[in-house]
Amino acid sequence: MAQTITEKIFSEHAGRDVYAGEIIRVPIDMVIGNDITTPISIKAFEESSFEKLANPDAFSIVLDHFIPAKDIASANQARISRDFAKKHKLKNFFDEKDMGIEHALLPEKGLVSPGDVIIGADSHTCTHGALSAFSTGMGSTDIAFAMMTGGNWFKVPETIKVVFSGKPSKYVTGKDLILEIIRLIGVDGALYQTLEFTGSTIKHLNMDDRFSLCNMAIEAGAKSGIVAYDETTKEFCDEVGLVRPAKIHYSDDDATYVRVLEINVAELEPVIAYPFLPSNGHSVTQAVADKIKVDQAFIGSCTNGRLGDLKIASEILKGKRVHEDVRLIVTPGTQKILREANHLGYIDIIVDAGGVVSNPTCGACLGGYMGILGDNEVAISTTNRNFVGRMGSRSSKVYLANTAVAAISAITGYISDPNSAQ
Repeated sequence: MAQTITEKIFSEHAGRDVYAGEIIRVPIDMVIGNDITTPISIKAFEESSFEKLANPDAFSIVLDHFIPAKDIASANQARISRDFAKKHKLKNFFDEKDMGIEHALLPEKGLVSPGDVIIGADSHTCTHGALSAFSTGMGSTDIAFAMMTGGNWFKVPETIKVVFSGKPSKYVTGKDLILEIIRLIGVDGALYQTLEFTGSTIKHLNMDDRFSLCNMAIEAGAKSGIVAYDETTKEFCDEVGLVRPAKIHYSDDDATYVRVLEINVAELEPVIAYPFLPSNGHSVTQAVADKIKVDQAFIGSCTNGRLGDLKIASEILKGKRVHEDVRLIVTPGTQKILREANHLGYIDIIVDAGGVVSNPTCGACLGGYMGILGDNEVAISTTNRNFVGRMGSRSSKVYLANTAVAAISAITGYISDPNSAQ
């Protein structure tokens, strides 16, 4: 019987053919925790009287939300993970010494392989589907169970096939493709389903685009997002060097899909998600007409904090100045990205333009620190959520966009079209 790529990944792990709707228990290739969620998992692990991790090499802790610590509470929270990592001699423990946002750092380290089953106590764990892995967010107690047993239970999800056609125009990125999907199907349009991204457009998407695309699958309610292995995937994997061998799977031509969604990317403009839902998408043309003044432009997060984003930002900002009424904050996804961007001159351009560059952190995205919005302030942001109070005050507003839109808007002071404003 024909299978989707997701069904094949689970079948390989289960040791038998499985299909959507089945409830199965399978081994986990990588479990991911962070400074907010891991202490809860550690407490559950220790209260269950377990002394050893089932598979310590398949457990990563990344301190990325409030690191360097923003206050005493966050410092104490991080200490729990540090002590646990030291006690269990974890080799995949990352803090200030080798820091990064978890969903940018782990692929960079080769800790995500095609065909993996990956779970993390962070909803945007679905990012890793860009590398043709099944990857999803779970709760801290689910993470604890995987720490104890090396596996977990899953209901094999049904799959929505998304067929992209056409070549994206300049400044249309993976971020715009996923915002368009969410606009079309809503924030609950793919509940407990996999979004499988296919079509002729995929060959035009680099890995940065694919990470953005899969990152926001959760914003459509999806369990995961996934892109099949191809030459672009291979080049990335060869460059980083995989810790585990790739396991390559492809969907059968006659696989069963719960729905097929077709999108002509050639006709797509940059998409702006207005407050207060990622599904509230509008074209950049509409946003320009609405004359939306911004107080802050943010470029970064696990969605758009990669080297390609900093390259785009620097190209737009070069020789220009950030508007006097706007704060531009740029957060590289990892220390390696920061170093490479500095070597390539991107950081100088951003700073010369009036932007500030922070350490890698999730802080601004979740309204924790390093870019909190005040009362009634408006942000254009490359992050992934724009709920009420997401980045600060409950009266603030967040408009989600790609990096090019955020960069040009920082210059003009209004949400602007990077094509027409250059």
